Amino acid sequence: MAASKATEAMIGTLIEKVFSALLTQAQYALDFKDQLEAMKTKLELMTAFISCTDKQKTWGKIIYEADDIMTDCQIRDEYRKDGFCHRFSLRDLFFIYQTGKDLKHINSRIEKMESSLGVYGRAEQPIIQQGPNNSSYQIFKYSPEDREPSEIIGLEKDLEKIKGWILSSNEKLQQIGIVGMGGLGKTTIAQKIFNDGEMVAYFEKRIWVPVSQNFCEERVMRAMLKQLGEDESGIEESYLLHKIQQRLSDKTCLIVMDDVWRMNLDWWKNLYPTEKRYFAIITSRNETVVNSMGVDESRIDPPKILNEEESWSLPCKHAFLTSKGKCPNKEFEKKGREILKKCGGLPLAIKTIGGLLAPKVHSLSEWNKINDEFHVYLTTERENNSVVASLRLSYDELPTHLKQCLLCFSVYPDDFEISGEQMVHWWVGEGLIRGRDNRTATELGFDYLSELVSRCLVEVVHRRGYDGRVYSCKMHDLVRDMTIQIAKDEAFCSFDEQGRQKLTQDSRWFGFTSDMDPKSLKKSSRLRALILTSSTAVSFWNVKSLMSLRVLDFSYCKLDRMNVEDLLDKISSLKRLACLNLSGVAGNIELPSSIQKLRNLQILVLRRCTKLHPSITSLKKLIILDLGSCPLQYLPRGLEKLIYLQELSGFRVASQSNAQGCRLNGLLGLKQLRVLRMSINNETIDAEDCKEKHVPQMVDRLLPPPSLQELYLRRYRHKILPKWINPRHLSSLQYLCLEDGDIRIFEISSESDQDSVTTWVLEGLCSKFVPNLDLD
Repeated sequence: MAASKATEAMIGTLIEKVFSALLTQAQYALDFKDQLEAMKTKLELMTAFISCTDKQKTWGKIIYEADDIMTDCQIRDEYRKDGFCHRFSLRDLFFIYQTGKDLKHINSRIEKMESSLGVYGRAEQPIIQQGPNNSSYQIFKYSPEDREPSEIIGLEKDLEKIKGWILSSNEKLQQIGIVGMGGLGKTTIAQKIFNDGEMVAYFEKRIWVPVSQNFCEERVMRAMLKQLGEDESGIEESYLLHKIQQRLSDKTCLIVMDDVWRMNLDWWKNLYPTEKRYFAIITSRNETVVNSMGVDESRIDPPKILNEEESWSLPCKHAFLTSKGKCPNKEFEKKGREILKKCGGLPLAIKTIGGLLAPKVHSLSEWNKINDEFHVYLTTERENNSVVASLRLSYDELPTHLKQCLLCFSVYPDDFEISGEQMVHWWVGEGLIRGRDNRTATELGFDYLSELVSRCLVEVVHRRGYDGRVYSCKMHDLVRDMTIQIAKDEAFCSFDEQGRQKLTQDSRWFGFTSDMDPKSLKKSSRLRALILTSSTAVSFWNVKSLMSLRVLDFSYCKLDRMNVEDLLDKISSLKRLACLNLSGVAGNIELPSSIQKLRNLQILVLRRCTKLHPSITSLKKLIILDLGSCPLQYLPRGLEKLIYLQELSGFRVASQSNAQGCRLNGLLGLKQLRVLRMSINNETIDAEDCKEKHVPQMVDRLLPPPSLQELYLRRYRHKILPKWINPRHLSSLQYLCLEDGDIRIFEISSESDQDSVTTWVLEGLCSKFVPNLDLD
């Protein structure tokens, strides 16, 4: 079930959160250590069952409830650190009691679900996921023998041929390749051989390795050792290969390397000992990859497309169960063959169309309708061949982490231009993306968006020049139709027959338009993302009922000014909120002190804020603070407390005489700050004209955070850049943008020290409204 991959991604994110809490020994992890460890184990096993059940909606509820508890625990820890929540107070003791009770209840529900699904088999194949500090944890997958049998119609000859190669060979090492386009049945053939009774009896050991595009030797080797019955958790990476060879030295073995895109050939050649017989089956879309791994041309099997009879019999087995797979009506058969002929013999395309036909076996008119619609898709000037099948195929082949990201597009209206930044902020705010290694969650988000573009599922409207970052994008209407159906099946959203979103009690995401009633949201306590897509003025409602909300975005909406202040106070009660975008507010606003209640807030975007309350420095989980279009005189002191801040837009350099304003030197402690958008003008330096001679000397004495990768300098009214814009102070800088200034000479200051670097190569340089700039 392809759609379950989105639910699987949710489980992976929650496991990572639990694992991180246990690893870093957060206070709440110590308070609930036994229950959290039990949850982590059960969640790891849960991934094994997801692909074998149609109860994704039930799993989703459990996952979301567990995530709410984890978030509440993190918020409580933040209050404790600031002295607002004292340990052993009556309120704290009640929290511990209630949370412990809730965690036990969730673990009990997971256990009952697993017990009811135990008939599907056992989970034994782990996938290694990276956790914090280069640590790792396991997510279990079902091994092929535990999966529901796949159809092999039209693939019987391939199966017998490969079995013959294996059983008739006398060679100690035999390698076989199964090569062909996506959806042709390569993995299905490999699974059938792997589970075949003769193969089970023939080999002493069998190992199934899902390789995929993100090949990692360590992950693969640890998965192999686990299947060989070895506890690999304490084994160093350099010793893994030797341990595998040791385990296989006296055993006959069948190894399936599924979906290989690339391979470390040295590692592959050293994998097998020579004492016993080994067989390797390699599935790939690329014959060159298989050849490079040592497979002889004579041992490569390319599955063929299905002929007309095979194409017809494949969906018949499911559509006509009562008549044992035989169509009892000639009219249905004639129409069905006509429809399936358009699929071109591709098994996955046939299954997709067959899935549309099967529920309508009692209505020839419905089959005629499907045929007509499919014909329109294939013959319209906008489309290529087998568009429905190819789109679904593209979705099915997405990596797990991209599936849920793609489904978020379903809440936007047809042909709506979507801000790339807004979409990435949603993904980060809801926890669909977490930073990894040296990449921030935002950077990974833009990578994910670019990958969706490269797979032709999202269309670019505007890009950034130097690196191609997507500024805005759209989704083709047919792709949107697909995401709507899948998001509906996964219970993220609900839609009517015209593809318009409707709100239900179980809705998790909602795109609000001008023709909707705000009062309807009062019944949606499980809503996690609310995106206002209307450009007309909206009078809003009491948001206090949306207690599970993680993302609240007003960027496209002209919010009624009269309700803004009241709304801000109500927003402050949404303690789980992680992303707040108020850039659509029609009038000027002042951010109240109650904002400090949003201890889970990670992204805050404002456009017409005239004053920030100093309590904003209490929001210590902030990673993005965007004040780019706010008419602020200065930012409050204490921003250095926001130690996780990665992007700061709209920074105003405060004058020396302003005791309340934050200075650039005050940002030096922000070691994770990568993007800084700042303005230097007369209001932010002092009350005098910014062109006075003493101002450049003042600016030259400023010190920026050394970790910056992007710097945007706006409204700088002097001919030469500040002296600190040089390789020594900004060694990590990749992109420099100069906007609305009087700079004439682009000259990088050279340091006097002999060891200083005097050359500097920027990946991107942008100038906007700088008419006097000379780059020669």
